[in-house]
Amino acid sequence: MTSTRRVKTAVAAAGISSFALLYAPQPVLPQLAAQYHLDPGGAALAVSVATGALAIAVLPIAALSEVVGRRPVILTSVIASVVCGLLLPLMPTYPALLVLRALQGVAIAGFPGVAAAYLAERLGRAGVAAAVGAMIAGNTVGGMLGRLASGFTAGPLGWRGALLVVAGVGAVCSAITVVTLPPGTRPGRVHGVGRGLLTALSKPVLLAQYAVALLAMGSFVALYNAAGFRLTGSPLGLSPAVASLVFLAYATGSVSSAAAGRLVARVGRRRALIGALLLTAAGAALTLPDSLPLVIAGFLVLTCAFFAAHAVANGWAAADAPETARGQVGGTYTATYYLGSSVGGAAGAWVYGHAGWSWLIAVVAVWLLLAVAAVVAGTRVRAGRLELVEVG
Repeated sequence: MTSTRRVKTAVAAAGISSFALLYAPQPVLPQLAAQYHLDPGGAALAVSVATGALAIAVLPIAALSEVVGRRPVILTSVIASVVCGLLLPLMPTYPALLVLRALQGVAIAGFPGVAAAYLAERLGRAGVAAAVGAMIAGNTVGGMLGRLASGFTAGPLGWRGALLVVAGVGAVCSAITVVTLPPGTRPGRVHGVGRGLLTALSKPVLLAQYAVALLAMGSFVALYNAAGFRLTGSPLGLSPAVASLVFLAYATGSVSSAAAGRLVARVGRRRALIGALLLTAAGAALTLPDSLPLVIAGFLVLTCAFFAAHAVANGWAAADAPETARGQVGGTYTATYYLGSSVGGAAGAWVYGHAGWSWLIAVVAVWLLLAVAAVVAGTRVRAGRLELVEVG
């Protein structure tokens, strides 16, 4: 196996493990609510405490990677998150489970916050786009696999058995990462960490990628948060079990994110990213009519396009990150990505609950157009007059 293939295999396996573990409790929330006498909001803490802890921890862990190196952080992340996953079914009380989920979120943060910087250092600008696409494909497969595996096994095995099954999948993938991940570059120095963070926040082209992460992820999660209500409500009227199959659309994201590198090579980063964002908005608009085939087609299109946009933006940030700030750039991108998930997802659910699906699509369209505007603005520099700089 070539070095590049080893890198892609390792990060894809780490992505599958990390995101399968992160989202595994989502399908078993009703069982958690029944066992611990919780309302849906209380049960949902099993997911939100992990994603919240991830968002908080990702920047400090990215800074740590500047000191100790990327590979040790990635390996520690995948191993610790699996250990937490194996221990989750043993928790005797719900508060204990939440504490362990928060720790698992911190552990998982070591992979998404550091992986893009590792890829940029290991493969350079030329190879990072395709490798980031492979990583995000693994993330996508992991998120879908974690949900489906726990959802399909919860019936015969209960929620504890379902979480254990997902932890087993994570253990296999983590072992692949440990065996195949090549060494990274030498770690940086402590006194450069703060300076690197300032650098990560000073380049317009990087700020544009953070804006894409915030706004596009917020749009995506807002749509999926409301999807179950849209599909089970009038006039579509699907059963909850059938409606949950909407997550299979994530499979298109694994394909598009892996192909994003080839798209960048053909048309450049700027055109690829703007095109993917506009296609995401077009897919969302397809879901407006009360027609099940159009709604399904819309979710397929918007999911495919969103993950392509994410792959391009993440790879762009990694490629343009200064050598002294790669960890901070990766950490900032990931932090804004999960901030978008948290804030955008909640805001979108509120809009849907108070104004309906059409208004949600309108709000999402505005967010995606703002992301396009950020890309356009971030690729211009003032040198007497505004002049386009082609980065791709």
